[in-house]
Amino acid sequence: MIASTAKIHPSSVIEDGAVIGENAKVGAFCHIGPNVVLGDDVELLSHVVVIGRTTIGKGTKIFPSAVIGGDSQSVHHSALNTTLVIGENCTIREGVTMNTGTVEHGGTTIVGNNNLFLANSHVAHDCRLGNNIILSNNVMLAGHVIVDDRAILGGGSAVHQFTRIGRQAFIGGLSAVSYDVIPYGMLNGNPGVLSGLNVVGMTRAGIDRATIHAVRRAYKQIFEGPESIRANAAAIRQEYLGCAPALEILDFIAAESDRALSSPNRGNRG
Repeated sequence: MIASTAKIHPSSVIEDGAVIGENAKVGAFCHIGPNVVLGDDVELLSHVVVIGRTTIGKGTKIFPSAVIGGDSQSVHHSALNTTLVIGENCTIREGVTMNTGTVEHGGTTIVGNNNLFLANSHVAHDCRLGNNIILSNNVMLAGHVIVDDRAILGGGSAVHQFTRIGRQAFIGGLSAVSYDVIPYGMLNGNPGVLSGLNVVGMTRAGIDRATIHAVRRAYKQIFEGPESIRANAAAIRQEYLGCAPALEILDFIAAESDRALSSPNRGNRG
């Protein structure tokens, strides 16, 4: 079904069954598969491929040579009824690839709202991304990666499968992210080493100076304390019940995960 207000270039192929929303624009030489849903005001500039069981939210804009909704690259892949859901007002630049999920792990890749994907970045099967995230050029997310709201990943960084990246974390360019990165954490290098807190991002988000100082104190207690990271975090929890960002870090550390935690020492050869 194609809305009457949608604008489709005559050179594009829209397969039967696709749904194209109001005021959507499909530029030249695009290919839209039969199980695709483009929301209202979605714009595909040209030479965009959207296939699979893919839903794209209102106002998202996709640039040339992006391939959205392709089968997962897992060796255990089964395409049966797997999906990709992209939220509203995302910008997906040239050459970006995003894959559907795998049956074995829930079947859905999820991308939230207001995200920016720069050229040639990749979102693999079963990833879950929040809102207001930036993936810079050539960022590679392996399968099952979780990226929380407002995280920024620098160009060429690579994230190991099943890794979690916490809210408003900052990943430096060309970094290898092998372990979970706490909310507000900064990680750099290959192998990636936690190098402090994203204080600039916290300030821009409106977190006041006293709260930032409290989070810095908690960070030091967690990573320089006498016990393991998780034991240190559990020991200071009562001290930070009134500090939401610190509690967010403590909850992140306490949660179950398939990966260990990045730290100032993990992976450091020095």
